[in-house]
Amino acid sequence: MSTTPSLKTLYVEQITPALITSRGYKNKHDVPKIVKVVLNTGISAEADKNQIADIQRDLALIAGQKPVLTKAKKAISNFKLRQGQVVGCCVTLRGRNMWEFLYRLLAVALPTIRDFRGVSPKLDGNGNYNIGITDFTIFPEITVENVKKTMGLDITIVTSASTDAEGRELLQLLGMPFRRTEPAKTVAA
Repeated sequence: MSTTPSLKTLYVEQITPALITSRGYKNKHDVPKIVKVVLNTGISAEADKNQIADIQRDLALIAGQKPVLTKAKKAISNFKLRQGQVVGCCVTLRGRNMWEFLYRLLAVALPTIRDFRGVSPKLDGNGNYNIGITDFTIFPEITVENVKKTMGLDITIVTSASTDAEGRELLQLLGMPFRRTEPAKTVAA
């Protein structure tokens, strides 16, 4: 029998009551929650089938489920792009896989970045958060010796929050290491 992911347990037992008291929600169903996490990476037009398979394998290791290849909708000659050519790889995580990935991202991957000072506290205006990672080898599932070409990774965390403040507070309570914004220094005249 499987156990509940530790981050989800934290959300249910501690974060939900904290948000109810701080925001004054009427019941637990009003509290914002994480809906899904989307992982996306681009693939260059010159990539061969082996490189595409490697990228798909690496993203599957990071996400814990099989990714989907995305293809070009239109041909663009300036980019040497043909219609139907593979241009990316993406995974949508929900449920258990989502909670386990978030835990690995927050507790393992982000703290291993050298000179890490936190992520930007800016959300998209609807309570959702996007983060770009330039090197996917920060995840422990990836062995650096097997990587032929490094890839970037876009991570979108979709919440049910209606405002950025609600979404930011939810992510902060989950452990998102937001960068501290320092107030502007005033110069005396």
